[in-house]
Amino acid sequence: MVHTLTVLTLDLATAIGLYWIAAGIGLLLAPGRMRAMVDDLVRVPGLAYALGLGVFAIGTAILIPHHVLHDPLSVVVTLLAALFALEGLALIAVPQAMARIAQPFLGHARPWAIVSLVLGLLMLLAGLTGRADALP
Repeated sequence: MVHTLTVLTLDLATAIGLYWIAAGIGLLLAPGRMRAMVDDLVRVPGLAYALGLGVFAIGTAILIPHHVLHDPLSVVVTLLAALFALEGLALIAVPQAMARIAQPFLGHARPWAIVSLVLGLLMLLAGLTGRADALP
C-alpha cells in the first residue's frame, strides 16, 4: 500500500492511471491512430494550438493545488503535472519540434500501448489502494 500526505494525490493518481489505461487501449485497438494524430498536428496548426492549450490548462490545474514533494507518489503526480504543462506550452510554441520528437515512436504503437497500460494500472492501483496520512 502506498502512503501519501493528501487524498488529492490519490485522486490524481487514479485519474492519471485511468487516462493512461484509456490511451493504451486506444493504441492497442487502433495503432495507426497515433501517426494520424501527429500528422494532423503538423497539418492543422489550430489543432496543435488548441491541444496545447488544453494540455497546459490540465497540467496547470493539477499543479495549482498539488505541488507536493513529500513522498514518492506525490512527487510522481507533481512531476507529471509539470510535464503536462510543459508539453502544452511546447505544442503551442513549437508544434513541429514536438512532431519530430514523436516520429521515432510512431512505428511502435503497440509496445507503447503496453507501457501505457502497465503504468496506468500501477497509477490506478496506487490511487485506489493508497492511504493518505496527514503525518508521515
